[in-house]
Amino acid sequence: MLDGASMSESRPPARLRLQLFPRAETAVRKGHPWVFGDSIKSQNREGEAGEMAVMYDRKDRFMALGFYDPDSPICVRIVHCGKPATIDRTWWLARAQGAKGRRESVFSATTNGARCINGESDGFPGLVADRYAGTLVVKIYTAGWLRIWDEVESVLREVFEPEFLVLRMSRNLLEASGETEGFRGAAGTQVVVFEENGIRFESAVLHGQKTGFFLDQRDNRARVEELAKDREVLNVFSFSGGFSLYAARGGAKSVTDLDISAHALESAVRNFQLNAGDPRIAKVPHECVQADAFKWMDETHRKFDLIIVDPPSLAKRARDQDGAMAAYRHLNARAISMLRPGGMLVAASCSAHVPVADFLSMVREQAERSGRKWREIWMSGHADDHQATFPEAEYLKALCLSFD
Repeated sequence: MLDGASMSESRPPARLRLQLFPRAETAVRKGHPWVFGDSIKSQNREGEAGEMAVMYDRKDRFMALGFYDPDSPICVRIVHCGKPATIDRTWWLARAQGAKGRRESVFSATTNGARCINGESDGFPGLVADRYAGTLVVKIYTAGWLRIWDEVESVLREVFEPEFLVLRMSRNLLEASGETEGFRGAAGTQVVVFEENGIRFESAVLHGQKTGFFLDQRDNRARVEELAKDREVLNVFSFSGGFSLYAARGGAKSVTDLDISAHALESAVRNFQLNAGDPRIAKVPHECVQADAFKWMDETHRKFDLIIVDPPSLAKRARDQDGAMAAYRHLNARAISMLRPGGMLVAASCSAHVPVADFLSMVREQAERSGRKWREIWMSGHADDHQATFPEAEYLKALCLSFD
């Protein structure tokens, strides 16, 4: 017969229960998917990374549940809010089917690369899934997914039917978990070729940035194609040449990729080679300039008819915002000065810590300071497959201006 101590040790720990401060409670009830550490008023015990925590309101009524992570500023990522619910395979299957249904207009005969699940905005907190042809790349940012991975993987395979599936993790999760990344089941190629609006690109699905490619600028790349005819185009922070390929197909006179990374420029060259069969692209001169964009733009005397300024995130944290805004001012002011009469600027930002209104105001201010006549052509945000349902998820913004 077991003694009392042994019986106690054999019992599973009580469900982690959290009570939030009133302000956080109100935010969760309104649908915000994050709970920060300083928003937790009390809890019944120490929690483990990845376990499901239940939140109760001030009257001890069920309010929400989510993945708990004591080592992250986002202490809880909400899975469900409202009435009690069973979170099982059927639950995740319904959410995955909903995410797929919202993207019916994105995938087509000429586009087989796009985002399938966009984290919290699709009900999968801390998980994104991008499709590149027959390969689905899933990246997770919280340990909760590791605890139910087999179940979730089976759901993703059923709904999206990939030939190959890659699991990737954020750096912090990879280091803390001790798990490994890579293909799950059958192994495909490390570099996958996919199509976006009929243009072919390579995606480094195992080791490339994010999930292998920046899919979020698809709509803006298409807009640039409409602007490019008979223009000399400069693509600043060009990475793998996405904007340049669209500009070439749109009838650009020439395209120049500017990036400090030789690896990125090599990828751009390969992407142009992938599209050599398209005569519209093949006939356009493509130049690669490996240099620091700030320094090169400050020193060059070259002029262009269309300049795209799309830097990587310049504000990784909220405290970086002032420095990021100063960098954006410098880049866009310099780009405007490099435009010929009738030239166009496409200014973009992917920094979540730079508010949309601040960024747009800054670009317009630089246009005014240039002393040139200008007008606004278009403004854009997130593409349909990158929908954002809460403020912190709204990171992408772009503005196109024309100058006399």
